[in-house]
Amino acid sequence: QVQLVESGGGLVQPGGSLRLSCAVSGSIREINFMGWYRQAPGKERELVARLTRGGTTKYADSVKDRFIISRDSGGNTVHLQMNNLKPEDTAVYYCNEGVRTIAFAYLEIWGQGTLVTVSS
Repeated sequence: QVQLVESGGGLVQPGGSLRLSCAVSGSIREINFMGWYRQAPGKERELVARLTRGGTTKYADSVKDRFIISRDSGGNTVHLQMNNLKPEDTAVYYCNEGVRTIAFAYLEIWGQGTLVTVSS
């Protein structure tokens, strides 16, 4: 079974930093894309950042120049470095990946979510 395990959420003061991580487990052949979404209370889930297998990145306008998405050298863990956090960044953050399994099935999978709270 292929699944994503997230870590790194928590409480931080405005202006602070947090780093989220998401590791994929299970038998996969390749990862087509890795990304992060977030959902604030009463709002729809929105894309925060995405990284394709080719290295192309995409960011929401609200996080450009503050957040950085990256992939570790082993290739199976994606990070979201969040700097200069603002109260409006408070949300549950979800990892999202498109993967090809060893059986050649294509799956789009989600992590369980990790809460980020920005408050003084």
